[in-house]
Amino acid sequence: MGHPQREWLDEREYLAREAVAAERHEYVGGVAYAMAGAGERHNRIAGNLFAALRAAARGTGCGAYISDMKLRVAGGRAYYYPDVMLSCEPASPEAIFKDAPCLVAEVLSPSTAAVDMREKLQAYCAIESLRYYLLVDSERVAVGYRVRAANGEWLAATLDPGERLEIECGPARASLGLGEIYEDSGLAVA
Repeated sequence: MGHPQREWLDEREYLAREAVAAERHEYVGGVAYAMAGAGERHNRIAGNLFAALRAAARGTGCGAYISDMKLRVAGGRAYYYPDVMLSCEPASPEAIFKDAPCLVAEVLSPSTAAVDMREKLQAYCAIESLRYYLLVDSERVAVGYRVRAANGEWLAATLDPGERLEIECGPARASLGLGEIYEDSGLAVA
């Protein structure tokens, strides 16, 4: 997250300003934070995740979204721009945010990692529909993830070389390995 604006905004004001803003802002508790740009490696990794999830969602009624679709959490008290999202909510061409994703992935950079691993982890894991939260390092080959078990408990794990993470979101099915996630990123997968 970037630097905050100096004034407090309610949800309606934030959405109105964001609709015409030249840069994107995340919104937490009445404060809008300008977002920093991302480098090539970050974009390649996010693009790889999006491509795999978009292919899995094709024809299922689910949708994959990359960095420009907002995620509304905590009843509108916060809006984030996840790097990648998979949602099986009914599609609406006019939608400017999603409420009920099944999967959220954040590509970690030195400037965002702390927020992604603390604030967003807490906010995202409170979303009832969420089943997967992926934290993908952009500096080295390392993917940590959380999976919601059938009893509602969150389980933490890392994706090891040769292992695959099987994603099931409604009718959408994907299988992710380190090779697909880091393809063309300049990082060597063992």
